[in-house]
Amino acid sequence: MIRRLALLVLLVFAVSPAFAVNPDEMLPDPALETRAREISAHLRCLVCQNQSIDDSNAQLAHDLRILVREKLKEGASDQQIYDYLVSRYGEFVLLNPRLSQHTVILWGAPALLLSVGAVSLLVLAARRRARRQGAPLSADEKAKLEAILRE
Repeated sequence: MIRRLALLVLLVFAVSPAFAVNPDEMLPDPALETRAREISAHLRCLVCQNQSIDDSNAQLAHDLRILVREKLKEGASDQQIYDYLVSRYGEFVLLNPRLSQHTVILWGAPALLLSVGAVSLLVLAARRRARRQGAPLSADEKAKLEAILRE
């Protein structure tokens, strides 16, 4: 029983996110640190590509976390920090890209694919329904059917 409990605790810690922010990076002002964490959670690690810079241990993620905190100390707004990083690294640095002419396909593709799938299913259902109904019986076929049913 104790081994199972220890294994469960180990698995929980293995799948929980490891926040990579080091204590020496943290700002003394709790409000600024909260803003820094919020901004970092929305920025992509350019090395890992599937993690935020807040979760990544990569050196570039560390440098970006430091840069965000420096900008906050200078008095920059969240939007100014995002704009600066996008101008430097492109839209890819954002975990949730903005809606623009460059990303409209990214945002519109799911709706388009869903629409195409729905129309395809409706067309397929209509074809099956038409195939099931078949052509109406001729007079000769009706007579034969009535003769069979009378027997």
